[in-house]
Amino acid sequence: MDSTASRPLATRVPVLLAVAVFVVAVDQLTKVWAESALADGAPVRVVGEFLQLRLLYNSGAAFSIGAGSTWVFTVVTAVAVVVLARFVVRPSSAVQGVGLALLLGGAVTHLLDRLLRPPGFARGHVVDFIDYNGWFVGNVADIVLFAGAVLVVVAGLRKG
Repeated sequence: MDSTASRPLATRVPVLLAVAVFVVAVDQLTKVWAESALADGAPVRVVGEFLQLRLLYNSGAAFSIGAGSTWVFTVVTAVAVVVLARFVVRPSSAVQGVGLALLLGGAVTHLLDRLLRPPGFARGHVVDFIDYNGWFVGNVADIVLFAGAVLVVVAGLRKG
């Protein structure tokens, strides 16, 4: 039996919620940094042209899909936050718990962008600044969401 599953709910939930809060804090702080350090629009090379820092505002989803439907992403993200919050308090393993906490933190920080950033409530644009060879531009939350999804899949494969 996994150590997280055997711990009482009262001891594991605060740790998992702290992971989610940490994700929100790191993502939001890096976005504040990006808006000030990259405001001139000039890309900053990190690993040649393969990895650059470049400030963009995304009204859509991944790869700017659905750019004209920002409010839809706000609603979907809000629903995801509620669902993830419900599941994060009952993980079946430590791996699943951390994965769900990462997903929750990433979803919350994207929801905050949608709700609080310009151009207005529920229509806000997500701040993106990590350019992956021109394929797409993302942020810390995107990395964390990917990692959380991988952990949840791994936990599911280990269980089955």
